[in-house]
Amino acid sequence: MAGLAESGSNPDVELLYDINGLAKDAPHWFDRVMEFVGEYGLLFAIVLLVLWCWWGVRRRGGEDAASSVAALVWAPLAAGVAVLVNVPIRGFVERPRPFKTHDGLEVLVAGKDDFSFVSDHATLCMALAVALFVANRKFGLGAIVLALFGGFIRVYMGVHYPTDVIGGFALGTAVALLLSPVAMALLTPLTRAVERSPRVGWLVRARGRGGAAGRSAVIPGARAESAETGERDLAA
Repeated sequence: MAGLAESGSNPDVELLYDINGLAKDAPHWFDRVMEFVGEYGLLFAIVLLVLWCWWGVRRRGGEDAASSVAALVWAPLAAGVAVLVNVPIRGFVERPRPFKTHDGLEVLVAGKDDFSFVSDHATLCMALAVALFVANRKFGLGAIVLALFGGFIRVYMGVHYPTDVIGGFALGTAVALLLSPVAMALLTPLTRAVERSPRVGWLVRARGRGGAAGRSAVIPGARAESAETGERDLAA
């Protein structure tokens, strides 16, 4: 694959120059914004979507709260597993960064000396996004759009070939989907145990939102009033 990247006649390299050429024509301040968004911003935004979805799940409650939270817990775990899987892949392929092989690229981030295939950023973002999509279609779709845009920015920054990004998308998606059944089988009993805990049950279900948490949240005086009503009914 490294030999293929050295040829300037293949579509991967041509698309790299086309997308990275936009950085050359853009104002300096815009490139700095794209650099921040590509390195940190989009990944942080997807994490915020996961947290936002979790907050809504715990506030809504319901019988499926534990399984929904388990699916959300799987999102960051899937991202971590995907990056670990990528470690031997990068070492096996040993594809140099594009700016080490091709001249004339506008590189927005210095110090990228590791291998290029596959992109860790693309892998992380897509694993998070796909796992979130499994848990919640609306939030997950938004996260997938952000992940796709993040892959475009990695090429724009001159630090990855388009196929590095596509490979990262494929790896993140595969890990999030293929391991999801096993993850849910392991995580759902754990989140149900957390849900029953009087101390940390709020992590799964907000207090008073039904189920065990809702039954434990008794309104003061309600039992006494109920007992009095029952006595009056017996007297009648």
